[in-house]
Amino acid sequence: MTTEGTNSSILSKHGSSALQMEPRKKVLTPSYGSSSDLLVSHGCHFGRTVFTLCNYPSLLTNSILRLEQLEDTLLEDISAEEWREHHVFEQLLDSYPGLLEQLKDGSEEEILHVGELIGKGAMGARGDDTKTLKSAVLDWISPKGEAIQPPLHRNSKIDCGFNHELTGSLLCPAGLDWNDTREPVKWRNPGVRRPMAYFLYANHVYDPEDPWCGLLRSCLLIYAYKHVFTSPSSVDRELKATQSGNARLHGMNSVTIASLAYIAIQVRQAITLLWQDGFDARLKVRFALSSSSVFSRTDTSTDSETFYHSLLDLLEDPEECREVDELLIWWNCQVFPASSAAKRPISANSALSKIQQRCIALKRATNVHVGSS
Repeated sequence: MTTEGTNSSILSKHGSSALQMEPRKKVLTPSYGSSSDLLVSHGCHFGRTVFTLCNYPSLLTNSILRLEQLEDTLLEDISAEEWREHHVFEQLLDSYPGLLEQLKDGSEEEILHVGELIGKGAMGARGDDTKTLKSAVLDWISPKGEAIQPPLHRNSKIDCGFNHELTGSLLCPAGLDWNDTREPVKWRNPGVRRPMAYFLYANHVYDPEDPWCGLLRSCLLIYAYKHVFTSPSSVDRELKATQSGNARLHGMNSVTIASLAYIAIQVRQAITLLWQDGFDARLKVRFALSSSSVFSRTDTSTDSETFYHSLLDLLEDPEECREVDELLIWWNCQVFPASSAAKRPISANSALSKIQQRCIALKRATNVHVGSS
């Protein structure tokens, strides 16, 4: 089938946003070639580090169509949703050499199958991480040398979430007082969205005067990140050069924005159960601190996609670039201290900093001059 014919057929079946999870379905394991295994493996890492809640068959088909459309359309003319989808597609192409040629030369069935294999890897990684983090998180939130009272059971979550004092205080939306018995009433308001909870903050402390202070720097997130990317044993001791965690296997030596969002939703999934006394399910918690044992779009008790997109929107906001850059440097120091990405920020009063500031000012002045001429 020609590319034009393939795209025409695809257009009649697709077109909705690919940056949301597809309905759960069984994907048959292919019986041919190691390339299939490579696509599944690549999907595992791509989902963890670039974009996890994604319908990959739709991503590929939509993007192939868009490549043709962009020949006659400026990139600035597409919608914000299409732009994000196109950016994810470009990252996928950059991370898997030869994929674009494979897609252009393939039939519709072959394109869809490639998407299913990548999606299979991403979904499998989410499931594996959810299972292994459940027990680990309970260990991390337990006071040193003390038993949790009342106890939290590893194989049951009916005493977790807002039903337990410890996990409830972690789930509590930042800015609210968990000890104020009047506060939970506010969470029932359908118009209130509070994705930032105390478990995301360092020492679980939120500063209303500086909401960025400590955000995404909690020990729980650090432990979970190391557990998933560098190995469970690296949580308690320094990473050995010989250890082959997920990061090492995929040549990863720096923290990505999407991987932080991924770990945040996984931590939520691992440690909590939804409140069962009539809370509006859309507002109780997002996926990772939910009662569900399955991370899926059909889970009606959660809104993981909203939480995930909220974090990505914040971390990808150009106006927040300074805070995000500092956050990523801090994270790389925690997880990949030997990496160049873990370099300390330059002092604002140093000669190098002043040179960089002068270069930026000159570039801006040049751009203004060009724009006005």
